[in-house]
Amino acid sequence: MRQDALPLYLQIADELRRNINDAVFKVGDRLPTESELSERFGVNRHTLRRAIEVLRQEGMVEVERGRGTFVMADPIAMTIGKRVRFTEALKAQSLQPHWQVLRALEIPADAKLAKQLEIEIGAAVVVFERLSSIDAIPLGLSTSHFPSQRFPGLLEHCQTSRSVSKLLQQEYGCDHLRRQTRLSARVAQTSDARLLKMPANQPILLSESINVDQKGAVIEYGVTRLRGDRMELVLENEDDSM
Repeated sequence: MRQDALPLYLQIADELRRNINDAVFKVGDRLPTESELSERFGVNRHTLRRAIEVLRQEGMVEVERGRGTFVMADPIAMTIGKRVRFTEALKAQSLQPHWQVLRALEIPADAKLAKQLEIEIGAAVVVFERLSSIDAIPLGLSTSHFPSQRFPGLLEHCQTSRSVSKLLQQEYGCDHLRRQTRLSARVAQTSDARLLKMPANQPILLSESINVDQKGAVIEYGVTRLRGDRMELVLENEDDSM
């Protein structure tokens, strides 16, 4: 198919895509305004917006209302393996994560938490919620639930620890292993969308995990909400016989 046989908005998307791939516009750059791009390509704003939407759906740009259109980085790979190593996975990609503690409190277990943690209803549970970011760009929200009786003093440690796995190992001599992870895609809740700085109608990657210690006892029920346009999940096969 000849290039000039393509609809005009696809031709514009192709040229902008080449500009991004050739680093004319770099990651984090804001594209010229709609009026500037409309003038450059000699089209109306409706046609230009269709071109931008193509790139947005490809994950190459992000449109922020009131701010403009920005070039996005490639999705960050997050490996789902036997061990829980979120921080290490990011650092292995030369990324330095930033963590903001949103909640650290103790609550009584309801029926769902009691079932997931294999404890009695009403038993004390530490809830630890954090927002992870790279270069001030939100990636995900993680909410961890731990049985308080298993980890005395955990609430205080959560306020200063950067790595949950290291905290459990250093303070409690406890390994941090995945027993089960359930993955799904869902529309972000309004409160999560606000913290993740994303439109409320866009999907997130939802990960629910049950984690155990080296003896197989349940130590954590975790719920992680990741930006689908920023992150991709890679399932790792750790069976050497495969």
